[in-house]
Amino acid sequence: MTGRIVKGIAGFYYIDVPGEGIIECHAKGTLRRDRYKRPLVGDMVDLEYVDREAMTGSMTAIYDRKSELIRPEIANVDQVLIVMAYEKPAPNLQLLDRFLICLEKQNADCIICFNKSDKADDEKIDRIASDYRDCGFPVLSISAKADDDMEELKKLLEGKMTALAGPSGVGKSTIINRLCEKYIMETGRVSEKTARGKHTTRHSEIFRLRDLKDTYIADTPGFTALELMEDIDSTSIKAYYREFFPYEGMCRFDPCSHTHEPGCAVKQALADGYIGRLRYDNYHALYTEQRDKEKNKY
Repeated sequence: MTGRIVKGIAGFYYIDVPGEGIIECHAKGTLRRDRYKRPLVGDMVDLEYVDREAMTGSMTAIYDRKSELIRPEIANVDQVLIVMAYEKPAPNLQLLDRFLICLEKQNADCIICFNKSDKADDEKIDRIASDYRDCGFPVLSISAKADDDMEELKKLLEGKMTALAGPSGVGKSTIINRLCEKYIMETGRVSEKTARGKHTTRHSEIFRLRDLKDTYIADTPGFTALELMEDIDSTSIKAYYREFFPYEGMCRFDPCSHTHEPGCAVKQALADGYIGRLRYDNYHALYTEQRDKEKNKY
């Protein structure tokens, strides 16, 4: 039989086999010993029954992956839906930019979704949406709890396998429950002290959206910190800020870091309002962080 791994916990893999259901499996010894290709949620695999009545089996082979993400660690996704909240917790936009850079480095398509629009004022929503309008990815603004219309999001998900990613407490599980139109995920209230979700996702898990053909969504553990990949140096970070592209080659100095040099076209575009201040400040902070790391390294 062939199926997709939809959950993996403590050496057990739960495989969705069309026409059969969810089968609990161990991986055969040869697969467990292959450290270069251990099973991941999202993998398509071959398996055989050990006990059909108990719905247990043994995984025998892993198919080649069309994609593999490092964080979130998941295979065969078509795109990643990055979820941030406008409030409770407040959006960590530098973390969002780190994630966008890492995903683009992995050639992953992205959708940015700002949730909890019912908790933020219009000025804040407009400011964030305006600053991310030219980032190169679709940007949605929703309230998963209060908004009855999820149709725009469904259109972007239809026919694809999408991984949800973002910090704890931003409403990823609530979004999944709304998309699946029933209670599936445990949702956790946000801790007042830490502004992080409580009792939320501890492992990646895939769900099928029954009303959309060939549409899957994966919930992944939340995170609050993310390091850029080692092969992204300070001079290459600007390549991930698409707002800068129209101004490349127009600066007085070449190369230009777009941080301190006089006659910088990117800084002039920022002053003129063509580049968002939030995005530029994130770029400047990430550039400085990577440059300082490189100095300390040598």
